[in-house]
Parts: sequence; C-alpha cells; structure tokens
Amino acid sequence: MPRYEFKEGSSNKFWEITFEGKSFTTRWGRIDTDGQEKTQSFDSPEAAQKEYDKLVREKEKKGYELVGDGEGGDDGDDESPSVEGKSNPELEAAIQKDPANVDAYLVYGDWLQSQGDPRGELVALQHAVSKAEGTEASTLKRQITAHIKKHKALLLGGLAKAWSEEELKVEWHLGFIRDARLGKKDYDSELEVPETLVKLLAHPSAKFLQSLTIGMVDMEGENYYAGVVEAIVKTKGMPTLRSLFLGDFEYPDETEISWSYINDVTGLYKVLPNLRSLRLRGADADLGKIDLPELREFSMETGGLPLGAVKSIASANWPKLEKLEVWFGSENYGAEGGVEDIQPILDGRGLSNVKVLGLRNSEFTDELAKALPTAKILPQLEKLDLSMGCLSDTGAQTLADNAAAFKHLKHLDVTENTLTKAGEKLVAKLAATVAAGSQRDYDEEYRYAAVGE
Repeated sequence: MPRYEFKEGSSNKFWEITFEGKSFTTRWGRIDTDGQEKTQSFDSPEAAQKEYDKLVREKEKKGYELVGDGEGGDDGDDESPSVEGKSNPELEAAIQKDPANVDAYLVYGDWLQSQGDPRGELVALQHAVSKAEGTEASTLKRQITAHIKKHKALLLGGLAKAWSEEELKVEWHLGFIRDARLGKKDYDSELEVPETLVKLLAHPSAKFLQSLTIGMVDMEGENYYAGVVEAIVKTKGMPTLRSLFLGDFEYPDETEISWSYINDVTGLYKVLPNLRSLRLRGADADLGKIDLPELREFSMETGGLPLGAVKSIASANWPKLEKLEVWFGSENYGAEGGVEDIQPILDGRGLSNVKVLGLRNSEFTDELAKALPTAKILPQLEKLDLSMGCLSDTGAQTLADNAAAFKHLKHLDVTENTLTKAGEKLVAKLAATVAAGSQRDYDEEYRYAAVGE
C-alpha cells in the first residue's frame, strides 16, 4: 500500500491507504505506532477511486511525502490503481499533433500546475534541466528524481512494481513518459507483459509515448508477441508513437531467434499512422499489406523469412523510407525466396528516399553480387550491408569486377560471410570504407546464413 510520512518540528506522522474494489482502508498515526484504521465503502469503484484521489492530493498538499508502498520499504509491490491527474483535451491535442513542440508541453504544464497536478511541476523541472549546465543541472536532476519518487502513486500507479523491478524502464520527457521498454528480466519473473502493456498504454503518464520497446514475453516456453500486438491495436490509435521494436532480446542467451514469434502484425498499421521506425525480431512474420506512409526505417531480423513476408516487404507502401534492413535466414528455418522475389527492391520501386540498404543473413548473397551492379537502387545508396550471408570469393570477384558501380558508396559491410583472406582483399577498396572481418569458414557442401535457429 502507498505510505506517506510527514516530519516537521514535533510532527512525526504516517498515513497509508489500501484500495480494493469499491472500498479503501486508511491507517494513520505517529510513526513507530500501529495507529488507527478506518475502512470506507462506496457505491461503485469509480466513486471509491474519486475519493481515493481526493485524499491522496490532500495529504500531498499538507506536506506528506510518499516514502514507500507499505511496511516493505520504498519499492514494494504496488498494485494500487493510479491516482488520476488532471486532463485538458484541447491542450493535449496540440502535443499529439506535434510531440516535438516544447511550447505545447510548457503551456500544458502551466495549466497542470494551476490544477495542482504534480506533472505540471515535472514539466517545469525537466524543461529547466534541459537549459542548465554543471552544478545547476545536477541539482535539478536530483530534484526530478525526488519528485518522481514522491508522486509515484500518480505518475506510475499500478506500474510501480514493474518499474521498481526494472522490467519496465521509462524515460521522462517534459512531465510524461516518452520512451518505455517492457520485458521479463529473468526466468523467475512474474511479469505479465501484455497485461502490463495494457496498463501502460492506458496510463495518463504515457499519453504522449513516442518510443516503445518490448523484450521477452515468455522465458519458459516459446516467445510470442501476439498479445503485445493485440494490446497496441486495442488502443484504437497512438498518434504520438514514432518508434516500435518487438523482439529486444539476446539470442541465443535469452532465446533462439527462431523460437520467438512475431506472427501477424497487420493490425498495427492503422493504429500507428505516424510511426517512423519499425523493428521486428523473430520468426513466422506475417506482414500483410504494409502501409506506413510516414515510416523512415524498417528492420526485419529473422532466422527464416517466409516468402509471404518477402513479398510484403517488396511491395510495401512507405514512400518516405530511408533505411531498409532485411534478414533472410536459413532455408532450414523457413527462409524462402531469392533474388527474383526482391527484384522490386533492387529496382527501387517506391523506395526513392532509401539511402541505407541491408540485405543480410542470406544464403543467396553470391546471386545478389551478380544482380547488384545493375540494380536501379544502387546509385542512390550511401550504405550497403551484405553481412552475415554466404558471400564467397566467387561473389567477391563479381563485385570487384564491377567496382565502378560501387565506388560512390560511403560504406560497404560484408562481415560474417565466408570470404578467405583473398576474398577480403578483393572487396577492400570497393567503397570509401569497407568492413570485411569476422568471416566464417566456407564449405561448398554446406553453406548457411549466420543466423538460423
């Protein structure tokens, strides 16, 4: 339960509150005593919540400070509901329209302060620290940390347990959560990722969320992201979200990449209209008809990309895309398709703004070496990444024979292929900078992509 304390002069008091359903229980008195206890019941959970919010605000105005979640200490198991803050839809709309507009946050922060909402002061503190340097900045950062801890019931509420156990990591920006990462920390974790994500996305502190990263959902069995996708789709729209990463895990330490399943993500496109970056890591990706008109970066990292997903990427609608990275994977783990299936990419169809292209982790890299010199997309590229594939000395010779086609590149990456030292020498001067180390052994009978399982 949230525990507040007031220490000033001869006063040395505590106040605790436990919320459950349509009622809550308060306990109060002098510190180091059992104090008094009172339970109040209401006609509905909403009525109880309203009175709960009122009492917490009253205590904070009187100088009581949140010191923990009960007798367990500062960071106990806080499953109490969030203390609701104030809301101004008109001012929020201005931020949703342009999340980079600092002035919109400051106007909203002033209004929140006038309503006694602690987020208002947090807006002011974080804006001040962005302008400060040295000792002043350090002092303000300490004030921000103390402010977040003091008002944890309002700023985090039922998310506090995941936050205190570092399974929910957040970055605050002008009074609100800008970046969040959610995922199981270890095999002993009791975190329910989809359920906690629902809480996060509904929380007032996350109403302007711009970046969301999801790590491990299940460390006992196979790792599925279907529940995560469903939670996002149920929001009906996240206009401020700019970056989404599903699959932030270490492979093979936490799970093999092919034991983690992306599955159907098609529902995301409609609810994330302003997405700028989408990164997916895992198997069985169902990408459907990709329509992300504001997207700048896309990455699909897998040990086996099915043909349907290859075709989805090749025919996607993302006219502003600047970076495209595709891992194809091993045929043994479901990889399908070849050069002919990505011809629309090589032709630059709908990709006029792409400057960085990664065709990685492929078992047909030598075939790519033949197609790339005449690819229509090549002249517009600044960086080309062919790493983690099966590029042999034969493919390297093909690239070298067409060196003029690549000389404009700022960077070429052919690391983790199957080149010999002679092959590395062939590609060493194809671009302004070339990365060609960490080569794997070449075996004509058994050629494989770097990441399969």
